[in-house]
Formats: sequence, structure tokens, C-alpha cells
Amino acid sequence: MVKHQPLQVYERQLCLSCLTGIYGCRWKRYQRSHDDSSKWECSWFLILCSSFLLLLVWSYFWWEAHNDYNEFNWLLYNRSGEWSDGTVPILTTTLVGFSYTAFLMIGVLAVLLTTITGVVSIDDLWRDEWDIVLISLQSTGPFLHIGAVAAVTALGWLVAGQVVRGDRTRFQVLLLLVYLFVLLALYLAPFAISSPCIMDRADLKTRPAVIGRRGAPMLAPENTVMSFNKALQQKVSAFEADVTISMDGVPFLMRDQTLRRTTDVARLFPKRQHDDASLFNWTEIRSLSAGLWFLRDDPYWTVQFMSTKDRNRAGNQTVCSLLELLRLATRTNRSVIFSLRRPPPQHPRYQLWIKDVQKTIQRSGIQSEQVMWTLDWYRKTVRAAVPLLQQTSEERLPVEELKERSSHTLSLHYSQATVREIRRLSRSNVSLNVYPVNEPWLYSVLWCSGVQSVSSDAPQILRKVPHPIWIMSPDEYCLIWITSDLISAAIVIGIFIFQKWRMSGMRSYNPEQIMLSAVVRRPSRDVNIMKEKLIFSEINNGVSSTDELSIYTEHGYEGYTRDGISR
Repeated sequence: MVKHQPLQVYERQLCLSCLTGIYGCRWKRYQRSHDDSSKWECSWFLILCSSFLLLLVWSYFWWEAHNDYNEFNWLLYNRSGEWSDGTVPILTTTLVGFSYTAFLMIGVLAVLLTTITGVVSIDDLWRDEWDIVLISLQSTGPFLHIGAVAAVTALGWLVAGQVVRGDRTRFQVLLLLVYLFVLLALYLAPFAISSPCIMDRADLKTRPAVIGRRGAPMLAPENTVMSFNKALQQKVSAFEADVTISMDGVPFLMRDQTLRRTTDVARLFPKRQHDDASLFNWTEIRSLSAGLWFLRDDPYWTVQFMSTKDRNRAGNQTVCSLLELLRLATRTNRSVIFSLRRPPPQHPRYQLWIKDVQKTIQRSGIQSEQVMWTLDWYRKTVRAAVPLLQQTSEERLPVEELKERSSHTLSLHYSQATVREIRRLSRSNVSLNVYPVNEPWLYSVLWCSGVQSVSSDAPQILRKVPHPIWIMSPDEYCLIWITSDLISAAIVIGIFIFQKWRMSGMRSYNPEQIMLSAVVRRPSRDVNIMKEKLIFSEINNGVSSTDELSIYTEHGYEGYTRDGISR
């Protein structure tokens, strides 16, 4: 036994040297190939992250733009002349691309190019809609902040695993600095977050009144008697409509420049279907159906929820005149706000259209103060003829100029109604109406801002919002903010400490443990790390695996052991 002990010790050293040489050669080959591929991997990783973030912002934009889907489809109709729901292919493509990038992690370039093309197209077609992103942050900002803090905190596990491993490299230092910068920026982000719903509940104003914009166009064909009756069922405070003048001087309700989208003019007057709507007389207009298109196109995906009675009623709707709307408002004690479209120069009522509207108002019997006049043309003439009309401006003007025009009501698109502007108008006793407001989150933000009324295509949705979606005092928000930051900081520190302890424990393994793990072929990432640590520690200590391997190759391992045994 004594004779064989030096041989066993030497055999163990020989195995260790062989492993050192083999792993050292393999490591060099791997390092050379890794240097070549690491640049491509980093590039693809950056492209992947960029695609994911771009798709994330793109998805968020379309999620919040749901308030204006009808406006988008109408805009497409005016350009193409064909009515279709243009949001469906966009949302489908976005969902597929987002899922593809998030779960499969392939097809990155195709998804990236598709998304960039979509962004450029929307910027050209619907540029004003980008404001919805900043406005929506007033509602979602505090919650997105907490979600971002949680996500970056969880990301600390991966960052710590890279930073505490081995010697410090430039990449590790840069990664740590970037991570800490992002984390600190998120901790301080609430200083830049502003929401009107962060307020004391005692300061909340009265619930804004809801105006039925073209009635209730999601429940019945727009600008029809049925639509306005549906709006009454949803407790609207007023009606809003678009008015055009017929060839024989009858004001009627029509949003589009032609009759193609909302009537069956293509069936009755195929050669005149592209003519201006005002170039038809009232008898011709009255003969058209104003409801069949609604049942056929189903623009809001709501026809399937209509009763059989309502479907039959919708199919029998005709174009509504301004006189019918005003008389309905008189019977139900509702106000009316309408926008007038001036007829083309060749129209026989081109010089008399304002008088035609005035006569209709007087014939209806409605109280003058119930009518909100928005047209700037001939405003002085109209005010002189009917002095009690509510003068309403659709142009954002200084308060002094509004008062000079006797306008005590301002109607603005929601993107123009900032919180500061709303509160300034409120202090000046100028009533503000905001349009279009179809989503509860936007209605809540405007409610907290102090808006008096909103015009909506979806009064049935806003009716279900008895109070803002959320409201919290500044003290409550500060408490949530500081608590989330402290918890996040504690978790991040704990992660780095644990990863440091975990890696230091791996360095304590001795060669016998590593060799035993290699013999039993235990599949473990930790074992591979320990082997690398052992190999490079041997190389650093001066063991030249190449020389030792050449010695044993020369004499032969078996020959040496036989010599030792024979002795």
C-alpha cells in the first residue's frame, strides 16, 4: 500500500492536468468563437428590445385611442369613400406582432418594420391623435409608475447575476450604472407626474353633464329620431347635431358631405350618389332610408345586441330635419347644440341659409336660450335677430374676446382642454364643453379637472360612471409613492447581497468536489462555473497544462503506470 500511494497521488495530479489542458483548449476555442458572435448577439438583443418597446408604446396608443375609433373610421371614409372599420386590421396586426416578439422572440425585423410603417402612416393621417398618449398618462401615470418600479426591481435579479460574477469588466460596470440610473429615475418620476385626480375629495366639482352627440349613435343610426330618443333614455342633458340646408331651404341633419355612407342614395339615385348632400331637395332626401346602412355595416359592433323590435325600427328610419329635433328638445326640455355646414356657391339658398335656420328655430317653439349657436359667420346678425340664443364658440380664444362676442360657452376638442385652461375658464365664469368623450377614464379626468359638460357618442357608457374611476389625496399618493420606492430599494439590495453570497459559495468548492461532480455527470450550471474557476486558478498559479500534456503524450500514460507498478 505504501508503494502505491505516490502513484495514486500522481495519477490524481495527472487527471487534473489533463482536464486543465482539455478545458483550457476548449475554452480558448469557445472564447474565439464567442468574440465573433457576441457582437451579433448584442445587436440582435438591442433590435429585439427596441421592437418590444416600440410595440409596447404602439399598443398603448391604440388602447387609449379607443375613445376616437369612430372619428378614425370617419376620417378613412372621407379619404376612400368606403365605410369600414379600419381599426380591426391595425389592432390585429399589433396584437400578432406584440405576441410574436414577446413570446417567440423571432421575426424581429419584420415586426419592427411593420410597426414603424404604421407609426409613419398614422402620423400622416391622424397626427393630432398622438396627444391622447400624454392625456392618458394623467389617468394611468401613477399606476404605470408602480408597475415600472416593480418590473425594474425584478430585473435586478438578472443584473446582479451579471455584475457579481468574476472580475469587474467595463460591460459589468456600465450595466450596473445604467440599471442604477434607471432605478433612480423611476424613484423620482412622481415629481413629473401630474393628474387632476390627485386632489382632495371635497374639491371635486359637480358631475359633468352629458350631451348626446348625434344622439346615441352606438345604439341607433346617427342623427335620426330613434338615435335621439335612445339618448333621452340615457339621461342626456342636451342634443348635438350637424345641420345641412337642402335645395328648397329645409335644414336637415347630416354629418357627411354626401349621402352615400348613411343612406341608400346609391340605390335610388345611383348617378347622383357622389353629389353634395345639400344638392337634393327635401322630398328626395325624405325618401331615403337612414337606417339600413347601420344594420348592414354594424359600425359599432352593437347590432347583435339589439332587439328585433329595435332592428325593425332602425331599418325604417328616415333623415331627420332640424325642425323635428328642435320639437323633440322642446317636449323633453333639452338644449340643442348644432354645427351648420354652409352650402356650395351654386346652391340656390347660398345667401339665405342663415335665415332658413332662424325661421326653423322660431317655428319649432323652442325657447331661444335652449339653443347653442356655434357658427361664427353672421354671429352679430343672428344675435340681433334672436338675442337670447346661447352664443357658443368653437375657437379657443382669450376670455376677454369671448366676452366681447357675448360667448359664455366654449366647445373644444379634449386635446385642447388642458387642466390649467379648464380651471382658468371656470374662474372666469365661462362654461366649457369638451368633445368627443366616450371612455370612462377620459370622462373621469375631465370631471376632476372641472369641466361642465361633455359631448359623447356613447352616453350609455358614461351613464355608468357615477364618480371618477379613481381619486386620491396628495398625502395618500405620497405615501404610496414613498412606500413602493422603499420596498423596491430593500428588495434590490437583498438581491445583490444574495447573489454575492451565492457566487462566493461556489468559489469554496475544492478540486475533489469538482472532479466528483464531473464523474457523476451532474447537469448543473454551478458545476460548469466551478470547473472554469478551477481551470483558470490552476493556470494563474503557474501550471502549464500544455507542457504537462506533451510530457504524457511522449511517454504514454499506460507505459508510465506499468513502469510504476512493476517497480
